[in-house]
Amino acid sequence: MARHIAVYPGTFDPITRGHLDVIARGLKLFDGLIIAVAESTTKRTLFSVEERVEMIKGEIKKYSNVKVESFNCLLVDYLKKKKTKTILRGLRVVSDFEHEFQMALTNRKLDPQIETVFMMTAENYAPISSRFVKEIAMLGGDLRAFVTPGVARRLKEKFRKSRSRADV
Repeated sequence: MARHIAVYPGTFDPITRGHLDVIARGLKLFDGLIIAVAESTTKRTLFSVEERVEMIKGEIKKYSNVKVESFNCLLVDYLKKKKTKTILRGLRVVSDFEHEFQMALTNRKLDPQIETVFMMTAENYAPISSRFVKEIAMLGGDLRAFVTPGVARRLKEKFRKSRSRADV
């Protein structure tokens, strides 16, 4: 029987409890996942692509059927390289849907065989966005509800370094 692998793409800057929820629940639908960390993005990232891949690998150790890779091409081309036709995307709030829907239609226009599966995040993770997490971390707030202890430590280290440089 053929294994059905989905690609879960994103910047994951940083990976949040919401992302981890989508991964765990996505594994109930698919035989495996490839977490595809976008190298080239219009977003300015706090962590390098190598740091983001390393962080995610640390968070998904318990899953033998999840791989983490970076990519720097059109998502549809990446899916072709991986020989899969399925994209997994998480939705937090209704406002996410419009953007995600446009991306899904664009990907389908580029490759009509591509399917995007949308998964609503668990309600307790709906308010979590990487942007808010970085802002909370920068201001020294409590991150426990939003990210794992390992990710919180990395965020604190990153902002401690940037504050140290600013003090010079």
